[in-house]
Amino acid sequence: WVNRVNKVVLDGSIARFKTWLVGKGYTQIYGLDYGDTFSSVAKMTSICLFLAMTTIRHWSLHKLDIKNAFLNGELHEEVYMDQPLDFTTSGDSHLVCRLPRSIYSLKKSPRTWFGRFSSTLIEFSMTQCEVDHSIFFLQSFFGLCTYLVVYVDDIVITSDDFDGICHLKSHLYSQFQMKDLNPLKYFLGIEVAQFASSISIFYQKYTLDILTKSGMVDCCPSVDFVASVQESTCNSDE
Repeated sequence: WVNRVNKVVLDGSIARFKTWLVGKGYTQIYGLDYGDTFSSVAKMTSICLFLAMTTIRHWSLHKLDIKNAFLNGELHEEVYMDQPLDFTTSGDSHLVCRLPRSIYSLKKSPRTWFGRFSSTLIEFSMTQCEVDHSIFFLQSFFGLCTYLVVYVDDIVITSDDFDGICHLKSHLYSQFQMKDLNPLKYFLGIEVAQFASSISIFYQKYTLDILTKSGMVDCCPSVDFVASVQESTCNSDE
């Protein structure tokens, strides 16, 4: 079992804790317990283009969050695990559990989840982008377009077809447990504020998270670092 902070709001305060049952993926053997592990995630360039297109066309942004996304992936290999702590019953401690679906920390968890999610969208007649497999689009009979971008379990939808968005959400709700976080305010650590004719993106928390992970929160910023290097170079040339 793993306990950790699950959600931090924009001001940095803790909103929710969560506990996961995770597998010891580091004990899995390639070719026996798992095969390919690559899973597509949206490129940052694609996300910025997605936001720019939304601004130009004056479309609204809708965000969805999949609950326990990795638990939806179906395993095709036979994978077993020891019974979790406090799960065993008297006389059955020698038994093991077979996993029909993935759990967190398995080698193929991201891949099986994305495969399940993308197949669900294709069933809805959406087309997967060839350049970035994490972007899907659908054009209706009347020429209205719906676009979706997914980064693991974070989903953003935009369209000029409000009914199309509602139908897409209903289809996803029928397959997964989700939260509708409409409108989009926060995505991949980046704060997003949408106005009538523009979108503002704030990287404050995103930057602080990077500094925290690298242990550089207390570093001394230098606003003229490049100028100092150029000056030193000129002086040395003289």
